[in-house]
Amino acid sequence: MSQGEECFLKATANLSTGGTATDVTDEVHPANISLFERIARVIGLDICGIDIIASSLSTPIKENGGAVLEVNAAPGFRMHLEPTHGTPRNVAAPVLDMLFPHDNQGTIPIIAVTGTNGKTTTTRLISHIAKKVGHKVGYTTTDGVYLDGEKVVTGDCSGPSSAQFVLRDPLVDFAVLECARGGILRAGLGFPFCHVAVVTNVAEDHLGLGGIDTIEKLARVKAVVPETVLPTGYAILNADDDLVYAMKDRVRSKVALFTLYENNIRVKRHCQQGGLAAIYSHGYIVIQQGSKKIKIDKVGNIPVTFGGKAEFNVANVLGATLAAYVSNFNLDDIRSGLQSFIPSAEITPGRMNMFTFTDFTVMVDYAHNPHGINAVGKFIRSVKGSPKIGVIAGVGDRRDADLVAVGEESAKIFDEIIIRLDKDLRGRCAEEIFRLVGEGIRRVDDSKRVSMESDECAAVERAVNSAGRGAFITVLTDDIQGVVACVQKLQAKEKSEMPGKLLA
Repeated sequence: MSQGEECFLKATANLSTGGTATDVTDEVHPANISLFERIARVIGLDICGIDIIASSLSTPIKENGGAVLEVNAAPGFRMHLEPTHGTPRNVAAPVLDMLFPHDNQGTIPIIAVTGTNGKTTTTRLISHIAKKVGHKVGYTTTDGVYLDGEKVVTGDCSGPSSAQFVLRDPLVDFAVLECARGGILRAGLGFPFCHVAVVTNVAEDHLGLGGIDTIEKLARVKAVVPETVLPTGYAILNADDDLVYAMKDRVRSKVALFTLYENNIRVKRHCQQGGLAAIYSHGYIVIQQGSKKIKIDKVGNIPVTFGGKAEFNVANVLGATLAAYVSNFNLDDIRSGLQSFIPSAEITPGRMNMFTFTDFTVMVDYAHNPHGINAVGKFIRSVKGSPKIGVIAGVGDRRDADLVAVGEESAKIFDEIIIRLDKDLRGRCAEEIFRLVGEGIRRVDDSKRVSMESDECAAVERAVNSAGRGAFITVLTDDIQGVVACVQKLQAKEKSEMPGKLLA
């Protein structure tokens, strides 16, 4: 091109429209570097592209007439990786190092909880402690999905799709996932591995469904959860349960045990070999590793145990405490979390929810199988109140023997029993359910006072309206919201009638 010849340039310098890129990294003046870094900090961007127009970057742009045109929150990397002229720069490497420091694989801690009974309480308790520590916790239970304390999905969410829902949420930095038998059989876990697994117990429930017809097969299904724990993680197993304890031989991770009995020989042997355990000892929750023992707290200070009377919740606390401990939570934070976890219809729906009336108490609980009823029965027998009145039901898709066993366990606990029906009879007729549950009751005590009611809320109303002074009513249900609403309505009715009673 000769002097004075007119030359038309492109209207844009973008690489996509034919522009070129020249690397000048080594020529940029320190004052310009400082300016560009300050711009990024002021705007609040970790990564950005800053467009400059200047005759040169080797001198400060404030001195050579240059200017900042724009700041791009999503800059391209291609012109740096493959410039037209100059040295290629791997700008992606420091970005990835920032996002995933210290060889971090980009995963969040996952604690999986399984078992027959106690899963939901254990899941909620671990989540509560993690939240107290400062984590943004996502957790799944049989009553919903929760993200940072907010219930975002309602229903039975103990399957793999709910787990994936939590793990996909960018807010969540700590996941606690309840894993039930049904979801595992249908579609697996929803995650390839976890860092910690807690197995509460294995008892007869749902047998005869999905090809699982023995308790040993059920244990094999539950064992899938601890088998997914990474080698660096922990499988936390109930050493008081033979089937759960046996899972230690199938895992590739480290093992921690928990027990309600300080003389449990399995735990003693485990600790003698340097193992980790949680033990209920002389009224305290104790962590032991090898010969070293740490008292976490007195059970009387932990509300969910009801002063130690709710033995099954003591076991849940042991498992949750271990999960928090191996997650490297501070002992004070664990203790604070245990003390501030207050059982209620809001915090632990359907788990020993107490409602006080003037002359009697109503408890709503999710216990629905013989093992669960037996466990809650130990608590019911320990509390003041008489007569003990139970509103119970048999689940239609269980075996005949299971329905009979529900009646038997109930007869050992309650002085009076009202058998009611679920809304979904799950393949049985009402007469069959009444007959089988009633048969179990009669096997224990043929003289037991028993009545039947088709509608669940009507059964609750019957129990409340007929209760005398000092009675303790227990409603065993899977429709937690419906029954709690019914009980609260009866509470409100009593309160509204109180002025009239006082005047009379």
